[in-house]
Amino acid sequence: MMATDAVYVEIEEQIAQITLNRPDNRNSMNAEMMAGFAIALEQIKAENDLRCLIIAGSGTSFCAGGDFGGDGSFKKAEEETVEPTPAPAMRHESLLHTYRSFLDIARLDIPVIGALTGHAIGGGFGLALICDMRVANQDALYGANFARLGLHSGMSISYMLPRLVGVPRAAELLFTGRRIDGATAERFGMMNYAVPADQVLEKSWELAREIAICAPVAVRMMKQSLYKNGDWDPNSAAFTEAMCQAKTFEMDDCKEGIRALLEKREPDFKGR
Repeated sequence: MMATDAVYVEIEEQIAQITLNRPDNRNSMNAEMMAGFAIALEQIKAENDLRCLIIAGSGTSFCAGGDFGGDGSFKKAEEETVEPTPAPAMRHESLLHTYRSFLDIARLDIPVIGALTGHAIGGGFGLALICDMRVANQDALYGANFARLGLHSGMSISYMLPRLVGVPRAAELLFTGRRIDGATAERFGMMNYAVPADQVLEKSWELAREIAICAPVAVRMMKQSLYKNGDWDPNSAAFTEAMCQAKTFEMDDCKEGIRALLEKREPDFKGR
């Protein structure tokens, strides 16, 4: 079942799988991907008998985050930092809109498993974190590289990450922009499992089937209790992050960081 060419949906055994399908661009987030994902989520919400959702990526990446090199909104946002510069509120709203369809995962009442078949970087890392459970590729890389781009984090990462791994480890990963492999991510507690690449989907479906045989109403209610008791609200946190990210998009360091990324060199940040 196609949502768009960039995203497709499969349903089997009361389990759905959404697959990001821009492998040539490492499943990076652009307008087509965001629209397709929103359509896919609406399809999932319309299926009343579903018991679990798996989110995966085609090719060698789960999701590389914003499409700075193609025709995505992140590339356009970088170009806008030169001339003209939109009002901060407008850029803030644009960033929230960019992430909205992915943040809506947190509002689903069925469990969501991230099948992290490959690398998950930046916003793609945030997409992984907002899933209820994660199965990692033990050799793939995961991390929030925003500081290396001259940007504040987005996708509610600064809210979710410390709640998963603790403040000291989250601080180290965010402040350095470091990427870690799946095995290390499992050891840090942000992944449920880290397995060889060819076993990620198999393990994710195994976990989904184990959930699907349980009483569906009880599972949905326990998901609500789990997050209510844990004060988990990434959608609200994303608002504050978008304000900070919008501000950093206006800075020279952001322009330098993104140009360095596209030119495959180390950035020279000046703190302005």
